[in-house]
Amino acid sequence: MLKSIRLIATISRAEFILPNLGSLIMGVAWGVTSDISLTNLIILIILSFSIINLSSAIGAQINTLSDYELDLKDDRKKKLVQSLDSFGKNRMKVVLLIEFIITLILVILFMVLQNNPILLLMWVVGISLGWIYSAPPVRLKSRSWLAPVSLILVLGIFPVLFAYLTFTSVFQLFFLLAIAGLALTIYGVIIPTEIRDYFGDKVMDIDTMTVHLGLVKASFTCIVLICLGGILFTTAFLLEWMNGPRPFLSFLLLIIPISIFYVIRSVKKLYSLSKEYIISQENNSLKDQIINISAHNPKWIMIITQTYSILSIILLVNKFLI
Repeated sequence: MLKSIRLIATISRAEFILPNLGSLIMGVAWGVTSDISLTNLIILIILSFSIINLSSAIGAQINTLSDYELDLKDDRKKKLVQSLDSFGKNRMKVVLLIEFIITLILVILFMVLQNNPILLLMWVVGISLGWIYSAPPVRLKSRSWLAPVSLILVLGIFPVLFAYLTFTSVFQLFFLLAIAGLALTIYGVIIPTEIRDYFGDKVMDIDTMTVHLGLVKASFTCIVLICLGGILFTTAFLLEWMNGPRPFLSFLLLIIPISIFYVIRSVKKLYSLSKEYIISQENNSLKDQIINISAHNPKWIMIITQTYSILSIILLVNKFLI
């Protein structure tokens, strides 16, 4: 039983739990009001987080099943392939169906409790995008610009928006600015994953945005998106706190440029190596360096998302302080 749970956790990319928690915290922090009871707050948070995590797991499992043949050729995804082999594809499909039914029931219950049909609509659109992103025949991940659009929606916007609309139906300008910054940043830090997979994707004729742009333009786009996303996110929190009772909290926003600088410093190495790789006419040593550096991007994702989560927690706590 425990072995099966561990295998499912690997196939479902359990490492996504912390980024999902960050999305939840941000949505709750911007959407909740101080007059909500503690009991209601806890119940809504548990339900919302369960739906977000189950939906994330479903998307990851579909991706693992759909990319199985491709992942067989990638040593870095050996554990993923072995976990699926050990658990069994047919068993995984059964688990996937059960998860889908449970999540659908939870979303419908949630919609009824909150009297908010948009929650169900958003979940249907999100889970559909997550499905067709990896699964044939649509397979959005291999359709150039459609891939980043779907990723931004599924990973950057819908989870936060779902948590936000759990508590309010009114859209705040500063929140929209913050979620735009988050979405740009998230896709920015996802690009190194595409850079890592660039060489295999190109051979397999998978037209991701990175394959479409090329290594140099993709790494430059990564830098631009992370910086622009950070500016928008910082601006949103700055305006929120400067117009609130505790403007001194704004100094905490200094942690954003610090974390972004740390990540950008590594991405700039990718950019330089990519240019050298093109000039050298695809030198294998440079190729290995690009793959090795881009493989660190889970750490970069964690640094930025947790930085944003910390600020969102402060925003949330600030609402309940007298």
